[in-house]
Amino acid sequence: MTLTLPKWFDLHTHFRQGSAVASYLRAHLDMGCAGSLAMPNTQPPVSFVHGPARDDGWSIESYASTLRAAGADAFEQLIVPLYLTRKTTAEMIRTGAQSGALRACKYYPPHGTTNAEHGMPMDDLIGGEVLSAMEASGTVLCIHGEQHGLSGPDYIDAHHNAETRFYRERMPRLLAAHPQLRIVCEHITSRTAAEFVAAAPDHVGATITPQHLLYTIGHLIQGLKYHLYCLPVVKFQDDRVALREVVTTKGQKKFFAGTDSAPHTTKATACGCAAGCFTGGCAPQLYAMAFEEAGIDLSTDEGRVLFERFLCTNGPAFYGFPSSKETFQMVKSPSSTSVLQTPSGEVTPLPTGLGLELTWSINLAQK
Repeated sequence: MTLTLPKWFDLHTHFRQGSAVASYLRAHLDMGCAGSLAMPNTQPPVSFVHGPARDDGWSIESYASTLRAAGADAFEQLIVPLYLTRKTTAEMIRTGAQSGALRACKYYPPHGTTNAEHGMPMDDLIGGEVLSAMEASGTVLCIHGEQHGLSGPDYIDAHHNAETRFYRERMPRLLAAHPQLRIVCEHITSRTAAEFVAAAPDHVGATITPQHLLYTIGHLIQGLKYHLYCLPVVKFQDDRVALREVVTTKGQKKFFAGTDSAPHTTKATACGCAAGCFTGGCAPQLYAMAFEEAGIDLSTDEGRVLFERFLCTNGPAFYGFPSSKETFQMVKSPSSTSVLQTPSGEVTPLPTGLGLELTWSINLAQK
């Protein structure tokens, strides 16, 4: 079986900074990726829009320029969101959007994930001038949707977790205060989040990672497979069922690919495990495997259309740019991944870390 698809866009990924950036970009290009939304939780963060980088932060312009020099100039689209911090102003949003440099902003719960210490509570943003300026300018709010500062039992148990609390308690207030704000609920993991987005207005969408479509918390803790550890963590079987249902619903337009691929040269540390699954080079294959596990026959026209909608076309449509006119092929034949050698050290792709053989291969020969 061979699928010929438009090249796809990874609308949530991490390229970091430093000497390994070119390696991470190459891994994306090698899997038929035509563009990306590059996360701003760099060190220092992408915390202003214009001008050269400073000791306390990158600008969108300076970080995007660095990525292009390292290989992102081959992308059709490159979006760098602004990291929302206490220094973000409404005027920064207005002037950035008017210039065209600012297309999205990223909300991180304080200390909620890698390099998220610059974030602020959502309660401090709702109803404020920054989100109002984003709403007026059409700037997309990309949300890491977890409630911060919870105790262990509140962070995750059988009935509630940091994500479900955020979508039940914060998101309704956010939509009520900013009803026209364009929102991408990133890397959703739970039935609560999936059902919230499905029922929300059309200007609310969501990305879903391959690992959250494939795995559950049982896969993570059975043998402590730390290469599967990411934030938000993989959830329960019913949550995975809900995620698979929304991405395979005929005609759906709200859900699209965003891998949250996050390279770490040191995954297990003395004080805990670094959060993030690296899926550069293998994300389309993993997504195809997830669709098949969800019961979709990718050899049929209906199955291919469902998969193409999620992987290739919904994301560009939501962000307002055209789907790629270039194509790549996915072939139903086994393939494998290997440790990525970078100038900063070795990075282990998720399938390698799990000892997983892929059932699909990538062919970039098609144009």
